Amino acid sequence: MIEWIANPLRDLSLAPTDDDAPLRFHRGLPGYAPTPLIDSPELAGEWGVGRVLLKFERERFGLPAFKLLGVSWAAERLLGDASRAAGQELICATDGNHGRAVARVARQRGLAATVLVPKGTAQARIDAIEGEGAKVEVVDGSYDDAVRLSAELAGDRRLVLSDTSWPGYEEVPQWVIEGYATIFHEVDEQAAAAVDVAVIPIGVGALAAAGARHLAGRARLAGVEPVTAACMLESVRAGRITEVPGPHPSIMAGLNAGLPSLVAWPLVSRAFDVFAAAEDEVAVEGTRRLAALGLEVGEVSGGAAGAAARVLADHDARKSLGADEGSTVLVLLTEGVTDPDAYVRIVA
Repeated sequence: MIEWIANPLRDLSLAPTDDDAPLRFHRGLPGYAPTPLIDSPELAGEWGVGRVLLKFERERFGLPAFKLLGVSWAAERLLGDASRAAGQELICATDGNHGRAVARVARQRGLAATVLVPKGTAQARIDAIEGEGAKVEVVDGSYDDAVRLSAELAGDRRLVLSDTSWPGYEEVPQWVIEGYATIFHEVDEQAAAAVDVAVIPIGVGALAAAGARHLAGRARLAGVEPVTAACMLESVRAGRITEVPGPHPSIMAGLNAGLPSLVAWPLVSRAFDVFAAAEDEVAVEGTRRLAALGLEVGEVSGGAAGAAARVLADHDARKSLGADEGSTVLVLLTEGVTDPDAYVRIVA
């Protein structure tokens, strides 16, 4: 099942506001390589569009997700040179991928890191974070509870590097959003043609805000959330930031956020055309379909593909997105497999 709404807050006057500074920065880091943009004529035929492009963030700097793009750009601005960063500890909350990226950056800079994860986080994701040298603390609550606790731990020597924001903590999450611009500038170079529709997973909204900064006025945008954590959809429906209380049990773990990021909200709420809330069965469908195409993806990526299929099969949703048989549709596959046991269960 999927629920979708056309965005009543859409601002048609918006235009792109990002630049390629993050791309130039990332190209200067050891191990940089653009992630693949996969042309899928099979999905284009099934979805009744001209072209489907899958931007597959299966590996960034040795990690199985896109998160290091935002973390590395934000860390450069937060920490500065090595002498000023000495003795600092990085703090963050995560469902997995962001925390591992923070742990990696801390290790590279010789810093300690403490990563807070919500109760129920897959052991494989905890092990991966600990494997980067970070201390992991399991919070008896939701991701949003972990975020609140991370804010309480901040101090002169303990710096929060979060991809979500709250009153008084807005600069670093804005840098994280800026860092994700690299994905969309790579798409511009790889696609060799304009994108008409982009399907982007939301979560707290940082990646979606990056998509809004790059694609507003150039493409129609659809956001994907789990039904049990559809905080952006419910906020747009209410006309203001609205929290969806936990627990948030979706298998799309990276999207299990009950509260939109304060800095992402103005961009996402005004730039997106459609918001879709998907049941886990939609993520399972998408994961299996991509597996049949030879792509091993995480549950969030499966959710994005599954939701795209459902939305484009709906006449009214297609109309809201301006999608037709000639449209080029971009789907962001934001992670590879981060929980191997769960992946085996899904595709078996």
